[in-house]
Amino acid sequence: MFSNIWFIVILFFIIFNFIFSSILEYINDKNWKNHVPEELKKFYPNEKYQKARDYKLETGKISFLSSSISFVITLVLIISGIYGTVSDNITKITESIFTQSVLFFSIFYLLNYIISLPIKFYSTFVVEEKFGFNKTTKRLFIVDQIKSLLLSALIGGILLFFAIQFFIIFEENFWIYLWLGLSIFLIFTNTFYASLIVPIFNKLEPLSDGELRRKINEYSKMIGYSLKNIFIIDGSKRSTKANAFFSGLGPKKTIALYDTLIENHTDEELLAVLAHEVGHYKRNHVFKGLILSIAQIGLICFLFQLCLNEGEISFALGGKIPTFHLGLIGFSLLYSPIGLITGVMMNIFSRKNEYEADKFAKDTYDGKQLSLALKKLSANNLSNLHPHPFYAFIHYSHPPLLKRLNALKN
Repeated sequence: MFSNIWFIVILFFIIFNFIFSSILEYINDKNWKNHVPEELKKFYPNEKYQKARDYKLETGKISFLSSSISFVITLVLIISGIYGTVSDNITKITESIFTQSVLFFSIFYLLNYIISLPIKFYSTFVVEEKFGFNKTTKRLFIVDQIKSLLLSALIGGILLFFAIQFFIIFEENFWIYLWLGLSIFLIFTNTFYASLIVPIFNKLEPLSDGELRRKINEYSKMIGYSLKNIFIIDGSKRSTKANAFFSGLGPKKTIALYDTLIENHTDEELLAVLAHEVGHYKRNHVFKGLILSIAQIGLICFLFQLCLNEGEISFALGGKIPTFHLGLIGFSLLYSPIGLITGVMMNIFSRKNEYEADKFAKDTYDGKQLSLALKKLSANNLSNLHPHPFYAFIHYSHPPLLKRLNALKN
C-alpha cells in the first residue's frame, strides 16, 4: 500500500514539474514585446531585435523538445518498473553496494547521454550556427564530450564511493558525514576551479602588460584591492558570446575575462566589468553564497537519509530489494519541489548581489561605462529584453537588463 502511495507521489511531482516549467516557458515566449526602449535602440535596431526574438523562440523549441523527451522517458522507466528490474538484476551480479551503484548509474547515465547527444549537436551546429554564435569545430565538440564524460565519471565515482562508505560505516547518522564531505568538496572546487577545472576545457593566460593592465593597476590601488590574478580565457574557440567570472577563495581568487569580451569592449567598459566582479568579493558575496550552498547541501543530505530509510520508495520504483541507488533515484525525483523553492531563494539572493556589485562598480569607477558594457553584452548575446516577471523571478540569477540599467541610474 505504502509503495503505491510513493509511486503516486513520485508521478505527481514529475508531471507537475514538467507542466509547471512548460507553462513558464510559454508565458515567457508570449511576453515578448515589439517595443525597444529608446536608450537601447542604438544596440537593438529592428533587424537585430527580431533576430533576438527568433533566437529565443528557436532555443525555446529545443529546450521544450529536450524536456519532453526526458519527461516521457522518466515516466516510462517508472511506470514500467525498469529502474527496479535493472536494480534487482544488478544485485544478483555483485553484493558490493558501490559496484551495484556504479553499474546502475552508468547504464542510465549513458542512456541519457546517448539520447541527449543529438540535441546538443543540433543546438550547437544548427541553432547556434544559424545565429552566428557557434565557433566550435566538430572535432572540438567530440573532444569536449569525451572530457565531460571522463570528468563526470571521475568526480561522480569519487563522490559516490565516499557517500556509500559513510552510509555503510555510520548508518543512521551518515547524512552528517556526507554533509561534511560534500561541504569540503564544495570549498575545494570553489577555491581551485580556475586552476584545475577550467584548464581542462579552456586556455587561461595572464592579462599581459599594456594600457588595460596599467589602468587596472591604478584602479586596484585606488580601492585597496589586489588584482593580480586576472586571466584571459579563450572563449572564442567555442562561441562569440562574451562573459566574465570571479572564482576562488583567499590567495586563489581569480577574475577571468573572455577574449570575446576584450575584443568587443573599450578599456573603460572592461574596467567597469572588473569593478563589478571585484564588488562581489568586497561585498562578501562569494563567502555568503558558499555558506548558503553548504546549508542547502545539509538539507539535501538530511532528506536523502530519510529517503534511504524509507524502503517503500525502492518498491515504488519497481525494485524487490531496497538499494542505495534506488533510494538516490527516488530522492532526486521527490526533491524537485523543494529544489524549486531553494532555487528561487538562491536566485533572489543572487539578484540582490548583482545589484550590489553594480552599485560598487558605479561608486568606485563609472556607472555609465558599466551600463554601456551591459547594453553591448545583452545585444551581442541576443538577450531577451522583456522576460515575463514571474519567469524571471523563478529562473533568473541576474536581474533583467532594463531593471539593472534603471538601478544604475537611480
